[in-house]
Amino acid sequence: MSEGPKLYTNKPKKAHLKQFQDQQIFASSPSSTMPSSQSSTPPPPPPPPQLPKESFARRYKFLWPLLLTVNLGVGAYLFMRTKKKEIDVEEEVTTAVSTVAQTTPTTEKPLPLPTITEPVKLREPISEDQQREVFKWILEEKRKVKPKDPEEKKQIDEEKALLKQFIRAKSLPRI
Repeated sequence: MSEGPKLYTNKPKKAHLKQFQDQQIFASSPSSTMPSSQSSTPPPPPPPPQLPKESFARRYKFLWPLLLTVNLGVGAYLFMRTKKKEIDVEEEVTTAVSTVAQTTPTTEKPLPLPTITEPVKLREPISEDQQREVFKWILEEKRKVKPKDPEEKKQIDEEKALLKQFIRAKSLPRI
């Protein structure tokens, strides 16, 4: 009367499995009409039915579309963010060109030169110590700059070399 394990096409719920196990235990329990020699050793309960083990991908098959959608969303966000930066740079360049084009005169008439009513005031010359301090400060600021490409790095290196020459020189040019 004991049947082997059943292979289910659909996975049964835990409540159904418990009912099935309870039914098997009650069916195999000794009756009162059995001889006393058999009642001392109850028959072992049959093993619970083995459920087929499903693979991870099949167990969580509802997660795959969600995972793909999230990946596509993140990828699109990153792509559009970098694309937006490139567009912003292009817009800045075009607006700068258009403002320059608008401010340049379109007529061929020469502009009148402004007349100087006040005499130009000559300022005191900056001392060499102050110039060296300014050059040192500029050099420190150049060291903090992080270049974006090799050409910019080369230009910054040249400027730093020139500043070092000015700092080390015995006499500085007048500013």
